[in-house]
Amino acid sequence: MKTNYTKFLTTLAGIAGLTSFSFFITLPSEAKQALRQEVAQKSGGTLNPRPSIFNEPPYNRGGSTTPSEAAPGTPATTPDEQPTTPAPEATDNQGKNLLALAESNASFTTLTKALKAAGLTGALQGKDNLTIFAPTDAAFAKLPQDALQELLKPSNKEVLIKILTYHVVPGKVLSTDLKSGEVKSLEGGTINVKVDPGTGVTVNDAKVTQADITGSNGVIHAIDQVILPPDL
Repeated sequence: MKTNYTKFLTTLAGIAGLTSFSFFITLPSEAKQALRQEVAQKSGGTLNPRPSIFNEPPYNRGGSTTPSEAAPGTPATTPDEQPTTPAPEATDNQGKNLLALAESNASFTTLTKALKAAGLTGALQGKDNLTIFAPTDAAFAKLPQDALQELLKPSNKEVLIKILTYHVVPGKVLSTDLKSGEVKSLEGGTINVKVDPGTGVTVNDAKVTQADITGSNGVIHAIDQVILPPDL
């Protein structure tokens, strides 16, 4: 079933307290500046597009990177690759939406807190199917010292939204649907998915530790590291 994701992203932005985001929708430069000023006023200060909290390993990149070209949708495949099977601990919670799944899982307390700080909780209770590569509490603990506290500050709300939406892709993609290749996130950047029958699934540098936590409007795959957009 096809979904109007442009409309969804606009709704997502409204829930987050922003009329729109420059990294979601292409706008004239004057409009982008006006939006940034509006967000800054709502946040009580100037927004920081890239805090210096990622200047430590493994997140320091020593310069900007250029995202590779990739079309939205399911990652490309090669003939000799086989899809993964659900992890033994995979769960089925059809009666719960994605937000309820995160809130009820003891491994996602930090993620839930971040989603609330970013104003994205409403979007995870909607009818549109989404797939979340969800960092666990242990994954957030790998961030540089004080990084999480910095991200949760109102002045860093824009970059927090950018990071969180980079972990989300449109549609309900189960582990049996995952194939090696690139897929575009809701943030707009591409995620590199690698499926290895021997070692499992990785997304960028993060490993999927629990697959197929399914709900009424999507699925969550737990990962062991916070992944960052290529342009952050």
